[in-house]
Amino acid sequence: MTDDKSARVGIVMGSDSDWPKINAVAAALDEFGVAYEVHVMSAHRTPEVVQQYAASAVARGLKVVIAAAGGAAHLAGVVAAHTTLPVIGIPVPTGLSGGLDSLLSTVQMPGDVPVATVGVGSGGPRNAGLLAVQILATADDRLARKLVEFKKNLAQKIAGKDKVLQASLGKTAD
Repeated sequence: MTDDKSARVGIVMGSDSDWPKINAVAAALDEFGVAYEVHVMSAHRTPEVVQQYAASAVARGLKVVIAAAGGAAHLAGVVAAHTTLPVIGIPVPTGLSGGLDSLLSTVQMPGDVPVATVGVGSGGPRNAGLLAVQILATADDRLARKLVEFKKNLAQKIAGKDKVLQASLGKTAD
């Protein structure tokens, strides 16, 4: 995390208990050297705080907002209603159907209020961070180069795993 003045991504969550479930978003941003800020605010318990945060995000230099919430997960939608920035919603897993309630609350936005929504569970927060990096990379050549290298390394990692699997099956590359 960095000071609020240099943050390019805002991460907000409905409860501090969400952080252990979503902190992979911060790890992904750290991996690419993207500055971010993290705050707790609730669409239902502190609606004025959410409105003020979202409405002032552009002026504060943010470029993307990531909003995580569980259950009646309206935080991303409320943020999106008050900013022109891209908003990425992370549905936080709950005890009800593994977070299906959170997913549906996050993804079911009315027309004209877009929220990009990632999956429920361990891959979702990391993907939210990577999606934010991809959005930023459209205007940042340094990040774009890092993403190319990331994709290249990812492909090499998978090829290596296939090689190990094939060897364990007694097959060799031709």
